[in-house]
Amino acid sequence: MSMKRTNVYADPEDLAIIREAARRRGVSEAEIIREGIHLAAMANRTWDEPLFSRTFEGTGRTPTRSDVRDAVADAVRREAGDEPTR
Repeated sequence: MSMKRTNVYADPEDLAIIREAARRRGVSEAEIIREGIHLAAMANRTWDEPLFSRTFEGTGRTPTRSDVRDAVADAVRREAGDEPTR
């Protein structure tokens, strides 16, 4: 993987934490920083498509614990090839 060099300013306290984490994990400080940059980049990424593309019909009310349990049980039965009980 090709990398590009950049400079950043960091708080001394953060650098001390990074140094300790790198020592404890047996990796370089740069590896810890690259991992942090990657996590920040992914957390702020905008996606071209929505996470869920399907819509679901519902009753317009918040499902009860029993509703959720029954829906999950029905889905498990369908996956197993059995017919739902409803």
